[in-house]
Amino acid sequence: MNKEILKKIGIEAIKYIPKGSILGIGTGKTVSYFIQQIQCIRHKIVGIVSTSMHSLLQIKKIKIPIFDCNFVEKIDVYIDSADEVNKNLEMIKGGGGALTAEKIVSYCSKKFICIVEEKKLVKKFKKFPIPVEIIPISYPLFCKEIKKIGGIPIHRKNFFTENGNIIVDIYNLKISNPESLEKKINCIPGVVTNGIFSIKKADLLIVGKKNQTIKIIKSKKIT
Repeated sequence: MNKEILKKIGIEAIKYIPKGSILGIGTGKTVSYFIQQIQCIRHKIVGIVSTSMHSLLQIKKIKIPIFDCNFVEKIDVYIDSADEVNKNLEMIKGGGGALTAEKIVSYCSKKFICIVEEKKLVKKFKKFPIPVEIIPISYPLFCKEIKKIGGIPIHRKNFFTENGNIIVDIYNLKISNPESLEKKINCIPGVVTNGIFSIKKADLLIVGKKNQTIKIIKSKKIT
């Protein structure tokens, strides 16, 4: 982890925060550095919706109002990182277990900005498993269905989501069509959601490179 580049990623990201915004904020080390940077633009932010307790505690320290997602009409910008992301701005997220909240907040947001180090930008998804939040009673059925499509399901031991559910990490699945696989996994009974973000992908990707420069990749729908 390069602290200097994480700081630069955060500084770049705040350029995309309009005045009077309600922000959605994810979790992770890159996001943590972004939260540090928003102290200098507190006057532009109406409030923040957080997807995790870790980020929530950090936001409280900088004294920006915290909103419940259920009680906001809109979220202007959602800032979050990814485990892996490709040039089409599709990603694997949820390694920390907050994937359901992250997916809900991303859907509620006008713009989704993903912030990552260069090592997270990949041509093919292969390093990280696909995390899936499931209702505990569905575990045997879920494993059976995942094995049918070539996956190896591994229960994340001693871990419960903030919704009281369990996480199963899926290994060995080829992700040639992320959107199709996202839909297929979500159709298994008992699945809350999975960590493929393809149906609702990022609008903007900010990549911190090893040479200390920043690369911006925009969605085709953004001119």
